[in-house]
Amino acid sequence: MSPVRGADIPCLEQDPAYDVHWPWRDGPLSQGLTCVFRVKNEARNLPWVIPPMLEAVQHVVLVDNLSDDGTPDVAREAAASIGAADRLEVPSYPHRVSRAGTEHLATRHDSVHSLTHFYNWSFSHVRTAYSMKWDGDMVLTTEGVGVLRDLSWQLEDSNAVVAVPRHPLSVESEQVAWLDLGFRFLEPWIYPMGPEFTFVKAFEWEVREFPETSQRIIAPEGLCVELKYLDGDEFAHWTDPESFATSWRNRRKRREWAVFHALKEGTVPPGVHEIRAPEGVHVVDHVTRDWLPRAPRPLQVG
Repeated sequence: MSPVRGADIPCLEQDPAYDVHWPWRDGPLSQGLTCVFRVKNEARNLPWVIPPMLEAVQHVVLVDNLSDDGTPDVAREAAASIGAADRLEVPSYPHRVSRAGTEHLATRHDSVHSLTHFYNWSFSHVRTAYSMKWDGDMVLTTEGVGVLRDLSWQLEDSNAVVAVPRHPLSVESEQVAWLDLGFRFLEPWIYPMGPEFTFVKAFEWEVREFPETSQRIIAPEGLCVELKYLDGDEFAHWTDPESFATSWRNRRKRREWAVFHALKEGTVPPGVHEIRAPEGVHVVDHVTRDWLPRAPRPLQVG
């Protein structure tokens, strides 16, 4: 019998169930792309989020963090609705995770309460050569499904990192939403699995490292929208607004804050488009299946 291998990242609290054991230490990973969600109370979004993602990638790991709205069951139902229940894994992470900003900065990187440890533990469930970080409020368009499906095989052995543009969609009602094209929301989402591509602690949040020699690919515009609701609290995962008030690193978050509050007050910022869905069609379906795929490229700000 082979000896039991020690943890690659033991957690501060000495709970072996939440130590990190990297899968590549156990042998070669299979080809393909796994999408990793880290979610809390995303039941409202998952019926839009899960089916297209399972059409695009080989496997989905959805890590639930103390949801009380039925998120795990909704995820399983969404996967089963397209016959893909066997490609969805739903582990639980039952620890309160520090919010982005000053709370994160004050938490040790190897604590179960750290964003950094939470992400490393979540990604340790991946068994494919490539993994993708994704959020529980991000919906692929029909075009996005096709692009990711092709990428999941084209990336084999390339060592490339892929950045995917996303477009915030502020939902006012079932018929009306506001699409922000006035700011470029772009960050790396897709990485190889390996010791050079793990998460480390940064000032406000976790950061995934990658070598400077990695090829960088930028996916086309129009592949993904990020849902925001004008009747909700879209900044609860931050310690407080002061956490992103001044830093150059947080200019994207300041844009989100400004647009969200302007729309709630009845003002439309430059670069934000009103979209109305046809009668009987939900605006999220309209934007992801029709409006964005048909919009001329490059996407127009004005």
